[in-house]
Amino acid sequence: MLYRLGADAVLLLHLAFIIFVLLGGLLVAWKRGFLLLHLPAIAWGLFVELSGRPCPLTYWENLLRRLAGTQGYEAGFIEHYLLPLIYPAWLSVPVQYLLAAIVVVINALIYGGLVWRHRHRSAAR
Repeated sequence: MLYRLGADAVLLLHLAFIIFVLLGGLLVAWKRGFLLLHLPAIAWGLFVELSGRPCPLTYWENLLRRLAGTQGYEAGFIEHYLLPLIYPAWLSVPVQYLLAAIVVVINALIYGGLVWRHRHRSAAR
């Protein structure tokens, strides 16, 4: 039971990290201190997507699931709704490249907007 809860917690952490990589620039807009966390997170996310290496969170989740005595994912809420978001059946190398490009474009737009806003505020002073 404890291993399964640990695996579910790692899965939730994994999803939160993916969302942070994708949209963390919005937190930077709120508090600049998040920049020191977000830029390395983007770099790591792109590295994992483009290199084809598995994320260590995947390793830990699978290890905890094996320790819990399960090989696959049982039909619980977390497995049913969150696993397909993180591990879709259609995921392939070209799709991973597309996902990496989406991360870059979204973050470029967010950070571009932040730079634009900062420059216009500075010019108005």
